[in-house]
Amino acid sequence: MYHYQNKTIIVTGGGQGIGRGLVQAFARAGGNVIIAEADEEAGRDCERLVKEENGEAFFIKTDVGSEGSVQEMLEMTRARYGAIDVLINNAGLSEFKPLEEIEVAEFDRVLAVNLRGAFMCSKYAAPDLKERKGVILNMCSTRHLMSEPGSEAYAASKGGIASLTHALAISLQHKVRVNAISPGWIEVRDWQKPSEKEEVNHREVDKEQHPVGRVGEPEDIAKAALYLCDNEASGFVTGQNFVIDGGMTVKMIYAH
Repeated sequence: MYHYQNKTIIVTGGGQGIGRGLVQAFARAGGNVIIAEADEEAGRDCERLVKEENGEAFFIKTDVGSEGSVQEMLEMTRARYGAIDVLINNAGLSEFKPLEEIEVAEFDRVLAVNLRGAFMCSKYAAPDLKERKGVILNMCSTRHLMSEPGSEAYAASKGGIASLTHALAISLQHKVRVNAISPGWIEVRDWQKPSEKEEVNHREVDKEQHPVGRVGEPEDIAKAALYLCDNEASGFVTGQNFVIDGGMTVKMIYAH
């Protein structure tokens, strides 16, 4: 349905979870995909999976919290595939701890990877993207608008991503489209590297709290990403944040 032949797509955090689903989807659509991933086992395993399907992907060990690592990854991408067409800022980490227990350094590290990393990748990829009429897609979260206890660092980083998205859309207007996806509950335990992969069985109550009747999968996010990064399909869409959560955030839940 979507065609990415001769397009270069970077997926940060592409080795596991939603990122792995994104890498596989864009490779199947014909793209040259860079797996910008900090975990070497995960990155190389994802690259192997793509190549087994005769797709094109290349793993580059990347810490998006490091300015030098981001710049090196982009230069390696250009050397291998040429200019960048699509940047997907997906890399992220979480630190869920009670407010009184989380260290300031831990809070800072979450923001450095989740928020500052997306900013740096966008900043340094912008010249290519402007030249190619490219696309930035940021991975936000429904946690930017709803929370559980102890989620301050992650929620703050994703709230920042939501705002960064519309700011970038205006700064890069007429040249680059910028959108975000806010996933809800997406099951990723069976999309991990081999040493951490788990079999998943959801309870009926897990499924029932979603109006669609099931928990989400990485493919649900990848399908939306393929649409949002295709200039022919979504050329009139920019600065938007799409909630993809099976309807979970619009369902009112009362204690009984």
